[in-house]
Amino acid sequence: MSETTKFLLTERDIPESWLNIQPNLPQPLPPVLHPGTHQPIGPADLAPLFPMQLIMQEVSQDEAIPIPEEIRDIYKLWRPTPLMRARRLEKALDTPAHIYYKYEGVSPSGSHKLNTAVPQAYYNKQEGMQGLTTETGAGQWGTALSIACAMFQMECHVYMVKISYQQKPARAALIRTYGAEVYASPTDRTNAGRGILAEDPDSPGSLGIAISEAVEAAVTSGGKYKYSLGSVLNHVLMHQTVIGQEALKQMELAGEYPDIVIGCIGGGSNFGGIALPFIKENLTQGKNTRIVAVEPASCPSLTKGIYTYDFGDTAHMAPIVKMHTLGHTFVPPKIHAGGLRYHGMAPLISALYDQGIIEARAVRQSDLFEGALLFARTEGIIPAPEPSHALRATIDEALKCRESGEQKVILFNLCGHGHFDLSAYDSYLSGNLEDYEYPAEKIEEALHHLPQI
Repeated sequence: MSETTKFLLTERDIPESWLNIQPNLPQPLPPVLHPGTHQPIGPADLAPLFPMQLIMQEVSQDEAIPIPEEIRDIYKLWRPTPLMRARRLEKALDTPAHIYYKYEGVSPSGSHKLNTAVPQAYYNKQEGMQGLTTETGAGQWGTALSIACAMFQMECHVYMVKISYQQKPARAALIRTYGAEVYASPTDRTNAGRGILAEDPDSPGSLGIAISEAVEAAVTSGGKYKYSLGSVLNHVLMHQTVIGQEALKQMELAGEYPDIVIGCIGGGSNFGGIALPFIKENLTQGKNTRIVAVEPASCPSLTKGIYTYDFGDTAHMAPIVKMHTLGHTFVPPKIHAGGLRYHGMAPLISALYDQGIIEARAVRQSDLFEGALLFARTEGIIPAPEPSHALRATIDEALKCRESGEQKVILFNLCGHGHFDLSAYDSYLSGNLEDYEYPAEKIEEALHHLPQI
Protein backbone atom coordinates (compact mmCIF):
# COMPACT_ATOMS: atom_id res chain seq x y z
CA MET A 1 0.00 0.00 0.00
CA SER A 2 2.97 2.31 -0.47
CA GLU A 3 1.80 3.72 -3.82
CA THR A 4 0.75 7.37 -3.99
CA THR A 5 -2.61 7.97 -2.31
CA LYS A 6 -2.93 11.76 -2.19
CA PHE A 7 -2.56 14.09 -5.20
CA LEU A 8 -2.02 17.70 -4.16
CA LEU A 9 -1.86 21.04 -5.95
CA THR A 10 -0.49 24.36 -4.70
CA GLU A 11 -2.27 27.68 -4.20
CA ARG A 12 -0.98 28.74 -7.63
CA ASP A 13 -3.21 26.02 -9.09
CA ILE A 14 -6.46 27.48 -7.76
CA PRO A 15 -8.48 28.21 -10.91
CA GLU A 16 -8.42 31.80 -12.07
CA SER A 17 -11.84 31.53 -13.75
CA TRP A 18 -15.10 29.69 -13.23
CA LEU A 19 -16.10 27.44 -16.11
CA ASN A 20 -19.37 28.23 -17.89
CA ILE A 21 -20.73 25.24 -19.82
CA GLN A 22 -23.63 27.13 -21.44
CA PRO A 23 -21.77 28.11 -24.66
CA ASN A 24 -20.89 24.44 -25.24
CA LEU A 25 -24.40 23.00 -24.86
CA PRO A 26 -25.85 21.32 -27.98
CA GLN A 27 -29.11 23.18 -27.29
CA PRO A 28 -29.58 26.45 -25.34
CA LEU A 29 -31.37 26.40 -22.01
CA PRO A 30 -35.11 27.21 -22.07
CA PRO A 31 -36.01 30.72 -20.84
CA VAL A 32 -36.73 31.43 -17.17
CA LEU A 33 -40.28 32.74 -16.60
CA HIS A 34 -41.75 35.33 -14.24
CA PRO A 35 -43.89 33.64 -11.53
CA GLY A 36 -46.70 36.14 -12.00
CA THR A 37 -46.84 36.84 -15.73
CA HIS A 38 -45.33 33.54 -16.98
CA GLN A 39 -43.31 35.62 -19.46
CA PRO A 40 -39.51 35.42 -19.91
CA ILE A 41 -37.77 37.43 -17.22
CA GLY A 42 -35.01 40.00 -17.63
CA PRO A 43 -32.35 41.36 -15.29
CA ALA A 44 -34.72 43.92 -13.78
CA ASP A 45 -37.07 41.13 -12.66
CA LEU A 46 -34.27 39.41 -10.76
CA ALA A 47 -32.76 42.58 -9.26
CA PRO A 48 -34.84 42.42 -6.03
CA LEU A 49 -33.33 39.00 -5.34
CA PHE A 50 -29.76 39.02 -6.64
CA PRO A 51 -26.93 41.51 -7.25
CA MET A 52 -26.42 42.46 -10.90
CA GLN A 53 -23.03 40.72 -11.18
CA LEU A 54 -24.64 37.36 -10.33
CA ILE A 55 -27.57 38.04 -12.68
CA MET A 56 -25.09 38.63 -15.49
CA GLN A 57 -23.25 35.42 -14.62
CA GLU A 58 -26.55 33.55 -14.69
CA VAL A 59 -27.13 34.32 -18.37
CA SER A 60 -23.53 34.73 -19.54
CA GLN A 61 -22.37 33.02 -22.73
CA ASP A 62 -18.70 33.54 -21.91
CA GLU A 63 -16.83 30.26 -21.50
CA ALA A 64 -14.84 31.59 -18.52
CA ILE A 65 -15.80 34.06 -15.78
CA PRO A 66 -12.72 35.56 -14.02
CA ILE A 67 -12.57 34.95 -10.25
CA PRO A 68 -11.82 38.20 -8.35
CA GLU A 69 -8.55 38.08 -6.43
CA GLU A 70 -10.29 38.79 -3.11
CA ILE A 71 -12.32 35.59 -3.60
CA ARG A 72 -9.24 33.58 -4.65
CA ASP A 73 -7.48 34.80 -1.51
CA ILE A 74 -10.32 33.41 0.63
CA TYR A 75 -10.34 30.19 -1.40
CA LYS A 76 -6.73 29.71 -0.22
CA LEU A 77 -8.10 28.85 3.25
CA TRP A 78 -9.01 25.40 1.90
CA ARG A 79 -8.30 25.22 -1.83
CA PRO A 80 -6.95 23.37 -3.67
CA THR A 81 -8.63 20.38 -2.04
CA PRO A 82 -6.98 16.93 -2.19
CA LEU A 83 -7.67 14.21 -4.71
CA MET A 84 -7.36 10.82 -3.04
CA ARG A 85 -6.91 7.29 -4.39
CA ALA A 86 -9.16 5.00 -2.31
CA ARG A 87 -6.73 2.10 -2.29
CA ARG A 88 -8.05 0.53 0.92
CA LEU A 89 -11.60 0.61 -0.39
CA GLU A 90 -10.40 -0.99 -3.63
CA LYS A 91 -8.75 -3.77 -1.63
CA ALA A 92 -11.87 -4.35 0.49
CA LEU A 93 -13.96 -4.64 -2.67
CA ASP A 94 -11.36 -6.86 -4.33
CA THR A 95 -11.84 -4.82 -7.51
CA PRO A 96 -9.43 -4.03 -10.34
CA ALA A 97 -11.09 -0.60 -10.62
CA HIS A 98 -9.10 2.46 -9.58
CA ILE A 99 -11.26 4.63 -7.31
CA TYR A 100 -10.47 8.33 -6.78
CA TYR A 101 -12.36 10.90 -4.76
CA LYS A 102 -12.14 14.68 -4.61
CA TYR A 103 -12.48 15.61 -0.93
CA GLU A 104 -14.29 18.89 -0.27
CA GLY A 105 -14.76 18.18 3.45
CA VAL A 106 -11.55 20.08 4.25
CA SER A 107 -13.29 23.44 3.83
CA PRO A 108 -14.14 25.46 6.98
CA SER A 109 -17.82 24.58 6.52
CA GLY A 110 -17.03 20.89 5.98
CA SER A 111 -18.52 20.81 2.49
CA HIS A 112 -18.27 22.19 -1.04
CA LYS A 113 -20.91 24.86 -0.37
CA LEU A 114 -18.39 27.54 0.60
CA ASN A 115 -17.15 27.64 -3.02
CA THR A 116 -20.26 29.62 -3.98
CA ALA A 117 -21.16 31.17 -0.62
CA VAL A 118 -18.01 33.33 -0.70
CA PRO A 119 -18.59 34.86 -4.16
CA GLN A 120 -22.29 35.37 -3.44
CA ALA A 121 -21.51 37.28 -0.25
CA TYR A 122 -18.74 39.20 -2.05
CA TYR A 123 -20.96 40.46 -4.88
CA ASN A 124 -23.79 41.36 -2.49
CA LYS A 125 -21.37 43.29 -0.28
CA GLN A 126 -20.15 45.17 -3.36
CA GLU A 127 -23.74 46.20 -4.04
CA GLY A 128 -24.10 47.54 -0.49
CA MET A 129 -26.33 44.89 1.02
CA GLN A 130 -26.72 44.75 4.79
CA GLY A 131 -27.32 41.02 4.78
CA LEU A 132 -28.60 37.91 3.04
CA THR A 133 -31.51 35.54 3.52
CA THR A 134 -31.44 31.89 2.53
CA GLU A 135 -32.83 28.43 3.15
CA THR A 136 -31.03 25.26 4.11
CA GLY A 137 -31.99 21.60 4.25
CA ALA A 138 -29.41 19.44 6.01
CA GLY A 139 -27.56 22.58 7.09
CA GLN A 140 -24.41 22.56 4.95
CA TRP A 141 -25.50 25.54 2.89
CA GLY A 142 -26.67 27.55 5.89
CA THR A 143 -23.32 26.91 7.55
CA ALA A 144 -21.37 27.98 4.46
CA LEU A 145 -23.32 31.19 3.96
CA SER A 146 -23.05 32.09 7.63
CA ILE A 147 -19.24 31.80 7.32
CA ALA A 148 -19.15 33.84 4.11
CA CYS A 149 -21.33 36.59 5.58
CA ALA A 150 -19.10 36.74 8.66
CA MET A 151 -16.07 37.23 6.38
CA PHE A 152 -17.73 40.25 4.75
CA GLN A 153 -19.35 41.63 7.94
CA MET A 154 -22.88 40.95 6.72
CA GLU A 155 -25.99 39.72 8.51
CA CYS A 156 -27.35 36.29 7.59
CA HIS A 157 -30.85 34.86 8.16
CA VAL A 158 -31.26 31.12 7.53
CA TYR A 159 -34.61 29.32 7.19
CA MET A 160 -33.82 25.68 7.97
CA VAL A 161 -36.22 22.86 7.03
CA LYS A 162 -37.92 22.05 10.34
CA ILE A 163 -37.36 18.29 10.33
CA SER A 164 -33.63 18.87 9.74
CA TYR A 165 -33.57 21.55 12.45
CA GLN A 166 -35.02 19.00 14.86
CA GLN A 167 -32.78 16.14 13.74
CA LYS A 168 -29.57 18.20 13.67
CA PRO A 169 -29.54 20.75 16.53
CA ALA A 170 -25.74 20.88 16.39
CA ARG A 171 -25.90 22.14 12.81
CA ALA A 172 -28.20 24.98 13.86
CA ALA A 173 -25.81 25.78 16.73
CA LEU A 174 -22.91 25.88 14.27
CA ILE A 175 -24.75 28.36 12.06
CA ARG A 176 -25.37 30.60 15.08
CA THR A 177 -21.72 30.29 16.10
CA TYR A 178 -20.75 32.02 12.87
CA GLY A 179 -23.13 34.87 13.68
CA ALA A 180 -26.23 34.03 11.63
CA GLU A 181 -29.83 33.72 12.76
CA VAL A 182 -31.47 30.36 12.03
CA TYR A 183 -35.19 29.57 12.12
CA ALA A 184 -37.08 26.26 11.88
CA SER A 185 -39.18 26.56 8.71
CA PRO A 186 -42.12 26.93 8.32
CA THR A 187 -42.13 29.85 10.75
CA ASP A 188 -44.60 32.51 11.79
CA ARG A 189 -42.17 35.20 10.57
CA THR A 190 -43.51 35.28 6.98
CA ASN A 191 -46.85 35.15 5.21
CA ALA A 192 -45.67 32.02 3.40
CA GLY A 193 -44.78 30.28 6.65
CA ARG A 194 -47.97 31.30 8.39
CA GLY A 195 -50.01 30.01 5.47
CA ILE A 196 -48.32 26.60 5.61
CA LEU A 197 -48.77 26.35 9.38
CA ALA A 198 -52.45 27.24 9.07
CA GLU A 199 -52.93 24.25 6.76
CA ASP A 200 -50.62 21.91 8.67
CA PRO A 201 -49.43 22.98 12.12
CA ASP A 202 -47.15 19.91 12.23
CA SER A 203 -45.57 20.48 8.82
CA PRO A 204 -42.04 19.03 8.74
CA GLY A 205 -41.11 21.68 6.20
CA SER A 206 -39.45 21.37 2.82
CA LEU A 207 -36.86 23.25 0.82
CA GLY A 208 -39.65 24.69 -1.31
CA ILE A 209 -41.29 26.16 1.80
CA ALA A 210 -38.00 27.45 3.22
CA ILE A 211 -37.17 29.09 -0.12
CA SER A 212 -40.55 30.86 -0.08
CA GLU A 213 -39.84 32.25 3.37
CA ALA A 214 -36.30 33.37 2.53
CA VAL A 215 -37.40 35.02 -0.73
CA GLU A 216 -40.27 36.83 1.03
CA ALA A 217 -37.92 38.03 3.78
CA ALA A 218 -35.55 39.46 1.18
CA VAL A 219 -38.07 41.22 -1.06
CA THR A 220 -39.89 42.79 1.92
CA SER A 221 -36.68 44.08 3.56
CA GLY A 222 -36.78 47.50 1.95
CA GLY A 223 -33.64 46.84 -0.07
CA LYS A 224 -31.47 45.88 2.92
CA TYR A 225 -31.25 42.18 2.09
CA LYS A 226 -31.03 40.03 -0.97
CA TYR A 227 -31.63 36.31 -1.35
CA SER A 228 -28.90 33.70 -1.71
CA LEU A 229 -29.32 30.19 -3.08
CA GLY A 230 -26.91 27.29 -2.57
CA SER A 231 -27.81 25.21 -5.60
CA VAL A 232 -30.00 25.00 -8.74
CA LEU A 233 -29.05 28.28 -10.46
CA ASN A 234 -26.47 28.51 -13.25
CA HIS A 235 -24.13 30.88 -11.42
CA VAL A 236 -24.11 28.61 -8.35
CA LEU A 237 -23.09 25.56 -10.38
CA MET A 238 -20.52 27.68 -12.20
CA HIS A 239 -18.83 28.69 -8.93
CA GLN A 240 -18.50 25.01 -8.02
CA THR A 241 -16.51 24.18 -11.17
CA VAL A 242 -13.33 24.96 -9.26
CA ILE A 243 -13.74 21.36 -8.02
CA GLY A 244 -13.67 19.70 -11.42
CA GLN A 245 -11.02 22.03 -12.82
CA GLU A 246 -8.67 21.05 -10.00
CA ALA A 247 -9.60 17.38 -10.44
CA LEU A 248 -8.59 17.50 -14.11
CA LYS A 249 -5.09 18.64 -13.10
CA GLN A 250 -4.90 16.09 -10.31
CA MET A 251 -5.90 13.21 -12.56
CA GLU A 252 -2.95 14.24 -14.74
CA LEU A 253 -0.71 13.95 -11.68
CA ALA A 254 -2.15 10.48 -11.11
CA GLY A 255 -1.40 9.56 -14.71
CA GLU A 256 -4.97 8.46 -15.36
CA TYR A 257 -8.24 9.81 -16.76
CA PRO A 258 -11.66 8.81 -15.42
CA ASP A 259 -13.86 6.40 -17.34
CA ILE A 260 -16.72 7.32 -14.99
CA VAL A 261 -17.40 10.53 -13.01
CA ILE A 262 -20.06 10.26 -10.30
CA GLY A 263 -21.74 12.89 -8.14
CA CYS A 264 -24.71 13.02 -5.81
CA ILE A 265 -27.55 15.23 -6.90
CA GLY A 266 -30.24 17.15 -5.07
CA GLY A 267 -30.27 20.62 -6.58
CA GLY A 268 -27.15 20.14 -8.70
CA SER A 269 -24.27 22.09 -7.14
CA ASN A 270 -22.03 19.24 -5.98
CA PHE A 271 -22.64 17.21 -9.13
CA GLY A 272 -22.15 20.24 -11.38
CA GLY A 273 -18.92 21.13 -9.62
CA ILE A 274 -17.22 17.82 -10.33
CA ALA A 275 -19.00 16.95 -13.60
CA LEU A 276 -19.21 20.11 -15.71
CA PRO A 277 -15.47 20.37 -16.51
CA PHE A 278 -15.46 16.71 -17.58
CA ILE A 279 -18.66 17.21 -19.58
CA LYS A 280 -16.91 20.05 -21.39
CA GLU A 281 -14.06 17.66 -22.22
CA ASN A 282 -16.64 15.23 -23.62
CA LEU A 283 -18.36 17.92 -25.69
CA THR A 284 -15.29 19.73 -27.00
CA GLN A 285 -12.29 17.38 -26.79
CA GLY A 286 -13.78 14.06 -27.87
CA LYS A 287 -13.54 12.44 -24.43
CA ASN A 288 -16.03 9.68 -23.64
CA THR A 289 -16.35 9.69 -19.85
CA ARG A 290 -19.63 8.38 -18.44
CA ILE A 291 -21.17 11.05 -16.20
CA VAL A 292 -23.51 9.62 -13.54
CA ALA A 293 -25.84 11.57 -11.22
CA VAL A 294 -27.12 9.74 -8.13
CA GLU A 295 -30.18 10.79 -6.14
CA PRO A 296 -32.30 9.40 -3.27
CA ALA A 297 -35.09 6.96 -4.07
CA SER A 298 -37.27 9.03 -1.72
CA CYS A 299 -36.65 12.32 -3.62
CA PRO A 300 -36.19 11.11 -7.22
CA SER A 301 -36.57 14.27 -9.31
CA LEU A 302 -34.43 13.09 -12.26
CA THR A 303 -35.41 9.43 -12.35
CA LYS A 304 -39.15 9.81 -11.61
CA GLY A 305 -39.98 13.50 -12.04
CA ILE A 306 -41.04 15.03 -15.34
CA TYR A 307 -39.20 17.64 -17.40
CA THR A 308 -41.47 20.66 -17.44
CA TYR A 309 -41.90 24.20 -16.16
CA ASP A 310 -42.46 24.49 -12.42
CA PHE A 311 -42.17 27.02 -9.62
CA GLY A 312 -38.89 27.03 -7.73
CA ASP A 313 -40.71 27.28 -4.39
CA THR A 314 -43.97 26.35 -2.67
CA ALA A 315 -45.52 29.84 -2.48
CA HIS A 316 -44.93 30.77 -6.17
CA MET A 317 -42.55 33.62 -5.37
CA ALA A 318 -39.41 32.28 -7.07
CA PRO A 319 -39.05 32.22 -10.88
CA ILE A 320 -40.56 29.41 -12.98
CA VAL A 321 -37.91 27.23 -14.61
CA LYS A 322 -37.94 24.19 -16.86
CA MET A 323 -36.56 21.32 -14.84
CA HIS A 324 -37.11 17.74 -13.82
CA THR A 325 -39.56 18.14 -10.96
CA LEU A 326 -41.68 16.20 -8.46
CA GLY A 327 -43.95 19.23 -8.16
CA HIS A 328 -43.37 22.32 -6.01
CA THR A 329 -45.80 21.00 -3.36
CA PHE A 330 -43.48 18.02 -2.74
CA VAL A 331 -42.62 17.38 0.93
CA PRO A 332 -39.98 14.72 1.64
CA PRO A 333 -40.92 11.89 4.03
CA LYS A 334 -39.93 12.49 7.67
CA ILE A 335 -37.92 9.27 7.71
CA HIS A 336 -35.63 10.52 4.92
CA ALA A 337 -32.16 11.07 6.41
CA GLY A 338 -29.97 11.43 3.35
CA GLY A 339 -30.29 15.12 2.41
CA LEU A 340 -30.86 16.06 -1.25
CA ARG A 341 -34.44 17.08 -0.53
CA TYR A 342 -35.32 19.60 -3.25
CA HIS A 343 -38.41 19.01 -5.41
CA GLY A 344 -36.66 19.96 -8.65
CA MET A 345 -33.33 19.66 -10.39
CA ALA A 346 -31.11 22.47 -11.64
CA PRO A 347 -32.32 23.57 -15.11
CA LEU A 348 -28.79 23.08 -16.46
CA ILE A 349 -28.53 19.52 -15.11
CA SER A 350 -32.08 18.76 -16.23
CA ALA A 351 -31.21 19.83 -19.77
CA LEU A 352 -28.06 17.69 -19.77
CA TYR A 353 -30.11 14.68 -18.68
CA ASP A 354 -32.87 15.40 -21.19
CA GLN A 355 -30.28 15.60 -23.98
CA GLY A 356 -28.72 12.27 -22.96
CA ILE A 357 -25.38 13.81 -21.95
CA ILE A 358 -25.52 12.43 -18.40
CA GLU A 359 -27.00 9.33 -16.73
CA ALA A 360 -29.05 9.19 -13.52
CA ARG A 361 -29.90 6.56 -10.95
CA ALA A 362 -31.60 6.50 -7.55
CA VAL A 363 -30.43 4.61 -4.45
CA ARG A 364 -32.12 3.61 -1.19
CA GLN A 365 -30.82 5.10 2.03
CA SER A 366 -30.03 1.74 3.65
CA ASP A 367 -27.76 0.93 0.70
CA LEU A 368 -25.96 4.27 0.86
CA PHE A 369 -25.31 3.96 4.60
CA GLU A 370 -23.98 0.44 4.07
CA GLY A 371 -21.47 1.87 1.60
CA ALA A 372 -20.69 4.81 3.89
CA LEU A 373 -19.76 2.48 6.75
CA LEU A 374 -17.44 0.50 4.48
CA PHE A 375 -15.78 3.73 3.37
CA ALA A 376 -15.40 4.98 6.94
CA ARG A 377 -13.86 1.69 8.06
CA THR A 378 -11.42 1.52 5.13
CA GLU A 379 -10.58 5.14 4.25
CA GLY A 380 -11.15 6.63 7.71
CA ILE A 381 -13.49 9.46 6.65
CA ILE A 382 -17.13 9.46 7.73
CA PRO A 383 -18.88 10.78 4.61
CA ALA A 384 -21.96 12.96 4.75
CA PRO A 385 -25.11 11.10 3.64
CA GLU A 386 -25.37 13.25 0.50
CA PRO A 387 -22.09 12.20 -1.17
CA SER A 388 -22.68 8.68 0.13
CA HIS A 389 -25.19 8.39 -2.71
CA ALA A 390 -22.31 8.88 -5.16
CA LEU A 391 -20.14 6.56 -3.08
CA ARG A 392 -22.80 3.83 -3.28
CA ALA A 393 -22.88 4.09 -7.07
CA THR A 394 -19.07 4.08 -7.14
CA ILE A 395 -18.99 0.86 -5.12
CA ASP A 396 -21.55 -0.70 -7.45
CA GLU A 397 -19.47 0.24 -10.51
CA ALA A 398 -16.33 -1.15 -8.85
CA LEU A 399 -18.12 -4.43 -8.11
CA LYS A 400 -19.13 -4.65 -11.78
CA CYS A 401 -15.44 -4.33 -12.62
CA ARG A 402 -14.70 -7.19 -10.24
CA GLU A 403 -17.15 -9.34 -12.16
CA SER A 404 -15.93 -8.28 -15.62
CA GLY A 405 -12.23 -7.96 -14.81
CA GLU A 406 -12.14 -4.44 -16.30
CA GLN A 407 -9.75 -1.91 -14.74
CA LYS A 408 -11.90 1.19 -15.01
CA VAL A 409 -10.99 4.52 -13.44
CA ILE A 410 -13.81 5.94 -11.31
CA LEU A 411 -13.88 9.45 -9.82
CA PHE A 412 -16.51 10.65 -7.35
CA ASN A 413 -16.97 13.85 -5.40
CA LEU A 414 -16.88 13.42 -1.64
CA CYS A 415 -18.39 16.83 -1.10
CA GLY A 416 -18.46 16.82 2.71
CA HIS A 417 -17.90 14.96 5.96
CA GLY A 418 -20.67 13.48 8.09
CA HIS A 419 -19.70 14.74 11.54
CA PHE A 420 -23.07 16.46 11.95
CA ASP A 421 -25.00 13.50 10.56
CA LEU A 422 -24.23 10.95 13.25
CA SER A 423 -27.87 10.71 14.33
CA ALA A 424 -28.62 9.25 10.89
CA TYR A 425 -25.70 6.85 11.25
CA ASP A 426 -26.98 5.90 14.70
CA SER A 427 -30.42 5.17 13.25
CA TYR A 428 -28.86 2.93 10.62
CA LEU A 429 -26.62 1.13 13.13
CA SER A 430 -29.61 0.62 15.46
CA GLY A 431 -31.70 -0.87 12.66
CA ASN A 432 -34.18 2.00 12.79
CA LEU A 433 -33.49 3.59 9.40
CA GLU A 434 -36.33 2.78 7.01
CA ASP A 435 -36.18 2.68 3.25
CA TYR A 436 -38.74 4.70 1.36
CA GLU A 437 -39.30 4.98 -2.35
CA TYR A 438 -41.46 7.95 -3.23
CA PRO A 439 -44.71 6.49 -4.64
CA ALA A 440 -45.80 7.24 -8.18
CA GLU A 441 -49.29 8.27 -7.05
CA LYS A 442 -47.89 11.04 -4.82
CA ILE A 443 -45.80 12.34 -7.70
CA GLU A 444 -48.86 12.22 -9.96
CA GLU A 445 -50.89 14.19 -7.42
CA ALA A 446 -48.17 16.82 -6.97
CA LEU A 447 -47.84 17.32 -10.71
CA HIS A 448 -51.47 18.43 -10.89
CA HIS A 449 -50.34 21.71 -9.32
CA LEU A 450 -47.85 22.61 -12.05
CA PRO A 451 -48.21 26.06 -13.64
CA GLN A 452 -50.00 26.07 -16.97
CA ILE A 453 -47.44 27.34 -19.43
